[in-house]
Amino acid sequence: MNTPMPTLVEPRRTIQARFPDGRAFEAERNTPLEVFIQTANMPTNGPVVAALVNGRLRELSIPLETDADLTPVTTTDSDGSRIYRRSLCFLMIVAAAEIFPQQSITIMHSMPFGGYYCEFDGQKAIEANLVRLKQRMRELVEANLPIHQVKMPLEEALQFFRDCGDEEKATLFAKRRKDYLTLYELNGERDYFHGFMVPRTSYLNLFDLRLYNNGFILQFPRRHQPDALQPFEDEPVLAQIFQEYDRWLQIIGMSRVAALNDALHNGRIVEAILVAEALHQRQLARIANEIAARRPAVKFIFISGPTSAGKTTFSKRLAIQLLAYGIHPVTVGMDDYFVNRDDTPRDENGHYDFEALAAVDVPLFRHHMQRLLKGETIIRPRYNFRTGLREEGDSLAINQDHVILVEGIHGLNPRLVEGVPTTAVYRIFISAFTQLNLDKHNRVPTTDTRLLRRIVRDATHRGYTAADTIGRWPSVRRGEKRHIFPHQNNADVFFNSALVYELAALKPFAEPLLLQVEPGTPERVEANRLRAFLQWFDPLPAELRALIPSDSILREFMGGSILQEYEPGK
Repeated sequence: MNTPMPTLVEPRRTIQARFPDGRAFEAERNTPLEVFIQTANMPTNGPVVAALVNGRLRELSIPLETDADLTPVTTTDSDGSRIYRRSLCFLMIVAAAEIFPQQSITIMHSMPFGGYYCEFDGQKAIEANLVRLKQRMRELVEANLPIHQVKMPLEEALQFFRDCGDEEKATLFAKRRKDYLTLYELNGERDYFHGFMVPRTSYLNLFDLRLYNNGFILQFPRRHQPDALQPFEDEPVLAQIFQEYDRWLQIIGMSRVAALNDALHNGRIVEAILVAEALHQRQLARIANEIAARRPAVKFIFISGPTSAGKTTFSKRLAIQLLAYGIHPVTVGMDDYFVNRDDTPRDENGHYDFEALAAVDVPLFRHHMQRLLKGETIIRPRYNFRTGLREEGDSLAINQDHVILVEGIHGLNPRLVEGVPTTAVYRIFISAFTQLNLDKHNRVPTTDTRLLRRIVRDATHRGYTAADTIGRWPSVRRGEKRHIFPHQNNADVFFNSALVYELAALKPFAEPLLLQVEPGTPERVEANRLRAFLQWFDPLPAELRALIPSDSILREFMGGSILQEYEPGK
């Protein structure tokens, strides 16, 4: 058999981009991704702001150099949503630098309806300035200006920030291991942002500015409705929680990551750990005192919050505080009130939806709570997760010295306690409301803190890989938005479980787990983002991690909790 010999051909000057619908487009080498995306014009649920190139997230301005598989990333995706918000922040900062050159803006924290609370440093925001700022932002959007990447030698970048008076960024980036730093440039203004951008300002046509407290809200669309802004919803309690934590961070001098890193090397980190834990203890004592003041009316304490908020440790520490008041807590597990598995509702994909309220036998739960309130004895159910059936458990009765502690995602849903006097119920919402940011313009999202907590906990206690946890995260977040956050304002009190030092403590555990995520998978995209985010935090050494108290909320994730086997009332 004669094998044909290869023949000499000219190198191909074109490249092909293949899309998920099977189509392929050819163009000259180094054609920007944006051109392929616009030519393909795939139907999407939201605006396309980036693309996956062979499974790796890339900006639309990037030139395509070789044949590749392209998947559009829209603002309905988590990465696309972050890109839109980040780019919008840059647009705002550039516009503000032009019309208010003597002022700077700090991006503080997020708002649940889709927005960031911001402040002009040292000056209260006024409506007239917001009108000017919004108008200039609109003009920049209509001008369709490019947003460029500028790769600078590290020393040059550090000097740039020092010349701008931004010592915060200069200090943070001085410890960067790479010898360069990538900045973004828009209309002559340069700044650093942690993550990718849209290619041009015309992508940023949906936003609003709204006066709020001493600052203002930069509003943007949320993922589930990418083509509209959500109605404004005031969240005074949430805003107060963030402001209180920000004041506390300023008092100890650690409102930015650079200050935390400095504390690791100048000996102040021990003080930061002790004071952070003392702040938790003070919050717990205040809550226990308030419950004691409402006794004997209060009989039920409901605790709810999103995943990895620290609910388990919080519940146990609160129980200990209540015991100090002579109040004896007894725990009732809401999971034991699950209906039999065959009666469990299913989600839109046909899977059992254990997070739906209908997965709980609410009538039985109410009946038992009412009987306990009357001093009667109940037979508690016990749910067998192996068989999916509810079994008979032990008996329970309470007297005037007892309170019932109930922890679960539906704890703040009023339907759970219909028929129970409102004075008998005390509700607590717990989450990690971090206010520690990279710098004035780069936030540390509270959801990223919780995701890293969960990755470490799942590996430590449940044997899950980081890929497992990341893969489940979108479903977990959907459940939170449906069943927890809509009821958070029913709480009598919010508990902030954030710890200023926790990302430094979690980094040595999280980084190796993130490195194990398989390349080329969707989970790897998220793992790479989290690793890039963690690079700015110096790790807490093992000898200093040993100083973290054994009853710290952080121990729930890292391990070594003295409360792991403790069950109140047993």
